[in-house]
Amino acid sequence: MDSASPEATVLSAVPGMAPTPGSWQADAADASRAAAGDFRAFERLYRTHAGRVHALARRMLSPDEAAEATQDAFVRAWQKIGQFRGEAAFGTWLHRLAVNVFLARRQVLKLARERHVDDETVLETMPARGAGTDTAIDFEAALERLPTGARQVFVLHDVEGYKHEEIAELLGVTTGTTKAQLHRARMILREHLDR
Repeated sequence: MDSASPEATVLSAVPGMAPTPGSWQADAADASRAAAGDFRAFERLYRTHAGRVHALARRMLSPDEAAEATQDAFVRAWQKIGQFRGEAAFGTWLHRLAVNVFLARRQVLKLARERHVDDETVLETMPARGAGTDTAIDFEAALERLPTGARQVFVLHDVEGYKHEEIAELLGVTTGTTKAQLHRARMILREHLDR
């Protein structure tokens, strides 16, 4: 596929997902080989995409869970590689699969109850940004402390580029809920980062 394809346009809009020249063909060929049992082809796919999947895991789950969740996503990819039909880029297919793995992992581990307080005032307990503190670090810390629903919707919508309808389907809620959670997340983050 060339860089003018619809998939290239969509992926270019998603941070960290822009294709490199020839990568789509190489990924498709490696996916086909991996489906036939070629472990080295799957290893190439892993090396190409592990960083992006890990970054997604960090944002959707937590830094502590990211490494194991990334491995879970690639185990699932190995199990499902035969279902990759090449209708879109391999990275797109893998991204959707990883999102589903991470959402399931959240439910099973009940991270929301163990790691997050579902209270809009939770960020008030965090120290304000000091002089010279990197904004990106403040943002990541604030993102980790968001209530579960708000965090999931914010990451899927504002970071990963999903539409409200897609998020609602993934999370099993209404689009009104996703819009409300996104607004809530933005307000909490704005309040924290403005301090």
